[in-house]
Amino acid sequence: MPIRQITVIGTGHIGGSVCLALKKHRFPGRIIGCDRAAALEQAEKRGAIDAGHTNPADAVRSSQVVVLATPVSAIVDLIERLGPALSPKTLLTDVGSTKAAVLAQAKIVFGKNIGARFLAGHPIAGKEHPGIEFADPDLFQDAIWFVTPVPGQKIYDGLSGEYLEWIERIGTRIASLDAGEHDRLCAWISHLPQMISTALATTLIDEYGEDAPLLETGGRALREMTRTASSPYSVWRDIALTNKKNIQAAMLKLEQRLAHIRENLDTRELMVEFERAHHLKKTASGTAAVAQNASTRKGRSTS
Repeated sequence: MPIRQITVIGTGHIGGSVCLALKKHRFPGRIIGCDRAAALEQAEKRGAIDAGHTNPADAVRSSQVVVLATPVSAIVDLIERLGPALSPKTLLTDVGSTKAAVLAQAKIVFGKNIGARFLAGHPIAGKEHPGIEFADPDLFQDAIWFVTPVPGQKIYDGLSGEYLEWIERIGTRIASLDAGEHDRLCAWISHLPQMISTALATTLIDEYGEDAPLLETGGRALREMTRTASSPYSVWRDIALTNKKNIQAAMLKLEQRLAHIRENLDTRELMVEFERAHHLKKTASGTAAVAQNASTRKGRSTS
């Protein structure tokens, strides 16, 4: 049966972009938003949603798919609150940046039925500015959308399969991998870069003050490296808490590499480091290559 209604809880940058993308690609059903009243007003003005509710219990009524697009701690809380009350025919899914904690809660709530009731997801997309004002219907074009199924879950069957077809229509490529491996991978490709950007920005402020025109004088490289430094702490707090060990491990290895470079600024080892670094773009296309290796083909169960 075609999806007639989707509820998106959290109509900010990612959730709002999901709504706008579905609208752009002519999703024929209704899209219901759930958020604060002011955010819902903006979402309706932008044409992202057909109606909005501030109460999640009201927002999910009559929806075949419910998308949790809030920070990770709120996703975990909403699974606990909404999961038991949802119809067995409703698919609950999310866009959280870490997956182990989310899946752990879903397993508690749905038990042996988790494969039919819940689909853990994470689009590798987003910008540093939060809010529906920065939502973009093209945000997911050519982006990887990770799913982390439980063993044996047939993600392309039934309602989850129809939902993923819509996720592909909005421009993404679906990639499936284990939740633990997802969190380890994202610590390197997403979470570590954010911490680097934050650390570089705060160090520059310590060194030159808040009013120094560093971005203007530093050029494109500095602007690119500090772009995400303006990302909201409210989102990254939950990511750090739920993926602490992986982020710490990645940061430690980077600290060791930086120390090695610092100690060899006047030796040929610096040349070796530059030459090795050049191989990153030569040997792979980043997330796309990882996703292709990890991706599950349609019609196959995962394990």
